[in-house]
Amino acid sequence: MDHPKVKIRVLFIGVIIATALIIAYAKRDSIQAVFNGQTISADNTANDEQKPQNNTNAVQILELSSQARKNLSLVSKLVEPQDYWKTIEVPGVIIDRPGFSDHGISSPAVGVVTQVHAYAGDTVKSGDKLFTLKLFSEYLHDTQSNLFQATRETILLNEERQRLDQLAQSGTIATARIIEFDQHIRRQQALIESYEQDLQTRGLSVDQIQEVATGKFISTITVTVPTTATAEPSFEVQELRVNLGYQVNAGQLLSVISDHRSLYIEGHAFKQEAPSLEQAAKNGWSLEVEFAEDDSEHWPALEQAYQIRHLSSTIDSSSRTLDFFVPLVNQSRSYEHADQSFMVWRFRPGQRVRVRVPVEQFHDVIVLPAAAVVREGPEAYVFRQNGDLFQRLPVHVIHEDRLFVVLANDDSVQAGAYIAQGSAASLNRVLKAQSASGQQADVHVHADGSVHAAH
Repeated sequence: MDHPKVKIRVLFIGVIIATALIIAYAKRDSIQAVFNGQTISADNTANDEQKPQNNTNAVQILELSSQARKNLSLVSKLVEPQDYWKTIEVPGVIIDRPGFSDHGISSPAVGVVTQVHAYAGDTVKSGDKLFTLKLFSEYLHDTQSNLFQATRETILLNEERQRLDQLAQSGTIATARIIEFDQHIRRQQALIESYEQDLQTRGLSVDQIQEVATGKFISTITVTVPTTATAEPSFEVQELRVNLGYQVNAGQLLSVISDHRSLYIEGHAFKQEAPSLEQAAKNGWSLEVEFAEDDSEHWPALEQAYQIRHLSSTIDSSSRTLDFFVPLVNQSRSYEHADQSFMVWRFRPGQRVRVRVPVEQFHDVIVLPAAAVVREGPEAYVFRQNGDLFQRLPVHVIHEDRLFVVLANDDSVQAGAYIAQGSAASLNRVLKAQSASGQQADVHVHADGSVHAAH
């Protein structure tokens, strides 16, 4: 009876074993993946630990041919620590220097313009003729007549004085009579001098006044350029206020002549910048001036220091700016055309400028052009050149403006290194494209950080 039970038990155990084997066979891929996954995970962990180390030590270098450098107009220069002035940049304009540049020419008497000797744009010098006026001044005519009469009266008095001297020697006339005559002659001489001075202020020359004293009255006068300390042709006729046939009154403006040898740079700063302007003016710090539309290649180098002369005492009501003034010594040259001399000035009123006013000095820093630095988020980089190779170096920027970037001298850029002075953004794009493609320059990095191509 036990035999059948044994068979059943053996059969049941066999079924269980067969079922387990079937299940194990069905799950064979998953089980193998579990065991293999532990190995792969360990390998990946090891690789992940190595990757950051490899990225940290990777040299960020690109290689550029000479043709590529020419295409980028790339220039590298030796950098050395230096001092640098932090500046504020303000706009400005060139203006005439009041009381010095423009000279008004006025009519000395009532008359009519009969001739114009110099026109707008002409170059004139001291003593040159500007206008000829036909006089219609009753006062000037009366003054000439009075001078002639006083001169004739003095001649008659001197003749009478000589006759009295002869009578005094014979004792027929008293000495008091001679003294009275001398006083009368001195009064006449004083009148003559006053008339001569009056005519001179009216524009008559010394020779013309002597002609008036002889009875040759002057009916026309010539208005000339005022006499100055220099005879150089430095005046330019700016504008005419009268034409031929105009009747003019005494003191009426006839023309304006300009001497642009000395001008002003008028800067327009905001009120909050006044302390910086005051400090620069007080300490006599030199400014940097950038002239718009200046053809510097065809003019001599500017050898002058730009310093603030004074600050305006008012705020412009429309622009709300504070003006300051910087003297400017102009340059000029002349040319001849149709027997007439013309002058060309380098700087002219109305020309725009940019003025950089120093406010703070940095000592022992690296100064590069703005285009020599590229930024990626908080990082800033420059490129050091060694032959065809350019190494990207991280730097610390402590100041930058429109033109320059100031770097801390913290050995990120070693003194004596050649740094690309521009196209940093283009170099950075090439480097990123090279890294993305997996290409690396065939280089060696030495212990001192220098990079050389492998041979």
